[in-house]
Amino acid sequence: MTKAGSKYLNLNPYEVLQVSQETSEEERKKIFRRLSILVHPDKNPNDKERAQKAFDAVKTAKEILADPDQVKKLKLLLEEADALLDINLKEKRKEAKKFSPLATIPEDDSAEAYNRLKRAVTAKLFADREIKKQELQDRHQQEKKRERENELEQEESAKRQKDYEKKWDESRNNRVTDWRTFQKNNKKKKEKKAAKAYKPFKPPSLKPEQR
Repeated sequence: MTKAGSKYLNLNPYEVLQVSQETSEEERKKIFRRLSILVHPDKNPNDKERAQKAFDAVKTAKEILADPDQVKKLKLLLEEADALLDINLKEKRKEAKKFSPLATIPEDDSAEAYNRLKRAVTAKLFADREIKKQELQDRHQQEKKRERENELEQEESAKRQKDYEKKWDESRNNRVTDWRTFQKNNKKKKEKKAAKAYKPFKPPSLKPEQR
């Protein structure tokens, strides 16, 4: 439960508890109690970290096997693993026959070799499923992150627009007043300029006629 590769091996609750699908519920409970006591952190004060990891794996395995829906999913996954195992064995036998018609493979001669391959195939299937599950979760998280970033950007844009409109409204009176003042001053300048430009007509002075 704590050795190399245990991350994916521990995904299979049957592997963790070292039981089969045919093991009775009562027997599984006994095995769980025995294992949980064996790996409990309090019973392993010199290696609490690894003990906690093992204890968590045992506890999770028990909880999964106590859930009928989880057990149904496990059954389908293990059936798929058996099918993959058969394909793997057929390919190995085919390769062996290329060297000799009488050649056999270790898995056909040794239960230990057969079980070792079965565990490897099953562990890989569980690992592949977990990796795909994690990838989906990561993708979902990324999508949620992008959606949230878009929401924040839209909120910020709406806030900027609202602030702009507020400032525009607040400055409207000043703009109107400034414009009126400009028009008034401009009118005065024009009147003053017109007054300077205007010169009243003065008739020429008459000189006395000389004879």
